[in-house]
Amino acid sequence: MTVETEFLTFSAEKLTQLMGRIDACVRKLTPEQIWMRAEANQNAVGNLLLHLDGNVRQWILHGVGGQPDLRDRDSEFAARDGSGANELLARLRATVEEAAALLRALSATRLLEHTQNQGYDCTVLAAIYHVVEHFAGHTFPDHLRDEAFDRRGSGILRALERFGAARSPSLGSAPIFYRFRASRRSG
Repeated sequence: MTVETEFLTFSAEKLTQLMGRIDACVRKLTPEQIWMRAEANQNAVGNLLLHLDGNVRQWILHGVGGQPDLRDRDSEFAARDGSGANELLARLRATVEEAAALLRALSATRLLEHTQNQGYDCTVLAAIYHVVEHFAGHTFPDHLRDEAFDRRGSGILRALERFGAARSPSLGSAPIFYRFRASRRSG
């Protein structure tokens, strides 16, 4: 195996692994919690599922795979309600599976080709790296989130605590989503 094929295989496997973590976390939430926001300028879990789907679709399926770029990034964050957990997870899982299949089949010679996404010119390798890093950034364990944000984290569990919801021991250090304020959105 070459370094290039290892990178492609690892990237596909990492996206699939992270999808599994997101799935496990989201399935522990109530339907109300999917679209709950602690503050008006924060994103709900539903927004982040839409956002991850749009990011993978735009950077991998469009930028690397050549599919049409149909992403409406603003609508990912503007949604205040919508599909339930099952539909959002199924949509994201299908996108991740399609992207992982594309990565596994991608010729290593394409890694240094250039692609453009969101006005950025980068190599295919950089686009893949961006997506895996971005996906991982929204799939972070609760205890690391608390350390990174000095216990003032902005994740779903913190939001639920602000609403007075009891912290569920079953969620413990399960992977959760970060909620980014509108001014901090990227990807």
